[in-house]
Amino acid sequence: MSDETSKFPAPLLPERHPQHDLFICDVADAILKDMMAHMEHPFYSLSKKPETTVRRYEHNGNWIEITPSVKGLATIYDKDILIYCISQIMAKLKRNEEVSPRVRINSRDLLVFTNRGTSGKDYTALVAAIDRLAGTRISTNIKTSDEEQYDTFGLIDTASIRRKHGLDGRLLWCEVKLSDWVFNAIRSQEVLTLHKDYFRLRKPIERRVYEIARKHCGYQDAWRISLPTLLKKMGSQSPMKRFRQMIRDLVHYDHLPDYSVTFDADTDMVTFRNRGSMLNTVSVETWEGHLDGDAHIEAKAAAPGWDTHLLEREWRTWLGENEIEPKHPARHFVKFCSSWYEKRGRP
Repeated sequence: MSDETSKFPAPLLPERHPQHDLFICDVADAILKDMMAHMEHPFYSLSKKPETTVRRYEHNGNWIEITPSVKGLATIYDKDILIYCISQIMAKLKRNEEVSPRVRINSRDLLVFTNRGTSGKDYTALVAAIDRLAGTRISTNIKTSDEEQYDTFGLIDTASIRRKHGLDGRLLWCEVKLSDWVFNAIRSQEVLTLHKDYFRLRKPIERRVYEIARKHCGYQDAWRISLPTLLKKMGSQSPMKRFRQMIRDLVHYDHLPDYSVTFDADTDMVTFRNRGSMLNTVSVETWEGHLDGDAHIEAKAAAPGWDTHLLEREWRTWLGENEIEPKHPARHFVKFCSSWYEKRGRP
């Protein structure tokens, strides 16, 4: 282990404001799995320095482009604000309350929720984060039949900030209006549950590794990925040598929430293993709603050679694991079968 690693303090940040409730989120996964099934390119900056270059990802004729403002691309820490908003909206939905894309944020509540400090600089950083979120724009093409549609949108549309009048100018509250892109994903319950220690991870790269593991490993026993592919998914500017050391640090300290990490240096393969902690805190149940009989006819065409009743069981379990209640079950099931066939081909 390197000298830098041996000098590293406690692997997790202290729990500044003890809280025990899980929160629901991962807007990156929620949005992109709905828009582009094979989306792998990250759109939050992992750098502490302003990133002002345009990012572009292309796959099978589809493309997505992320354009930052002059203040820089939204960072993975700025994403905490979206996590907070999504959590509040999901809590209301579960209580059958009306929801709106406009979310009033009590500034101190947000700082406590995200395990941040509550000094003046923390409130100032919050305002800067809102600016970057509002300034980041996403553009993509959507192909339907023989037509191509071009759309551009943001993470949040507008924001209002209120400060206390006087010398300290303390931030009291702010209100953000989520973009339709984000809000529709929440309304469709295309969200994931994150471990409460997500906010205690010290480094941006650790948060991103956790997100990837949560998305791809989920409730499976294990999931493997090559180191070069993992680095590509990260969107990190770190050289391979440095990234390899970061992964070794994760293995050594074994502090990633929900998943343990092992690394085979001979094959450059990284393996994530489920700790079982999610099963202790999240109720995973198969979806028991009704599926129209005609859906199996379309499913057979979408996944030739596969037993669609087997695929239905897989789909229902997957819905439960990802806490999704489909608004259009038949359409969702056929899409699942299509993705299943695209990944695996004929049995």
